[in-house]
Amino acid sequence: MKTSTMTVKGQVTVPKELRDAFGWKVGDEVAFLREKDGVKIVRAERQRQGRAIVERLKGASWNRKLTTDRLMAMTRGEER
Repeated sequence: MKTSTMTVKGQVTVPKELRDAFGWKVGDEVAFLREKDGVKIVRAERQRQGRAIVERLKGASWNRKLTTDRLMAMTRGEER
């Protein structure tokens, strides 16, 4: 088990072994999920991107054509 000490600012360092194992890079956002016996840390980017796509699709007019190319561009964040 790896441990880390919390700083006065509430910051902790994720051990390099774990960062490498999960492919976490500098600037990656993480989310903290409350679990029954502690906290789970997950990469937040995918969650945020998926929610943004769902929100955009909720308001989409299904009378117009939504092509696969456009949907993929939205998924990649190329279209806002």
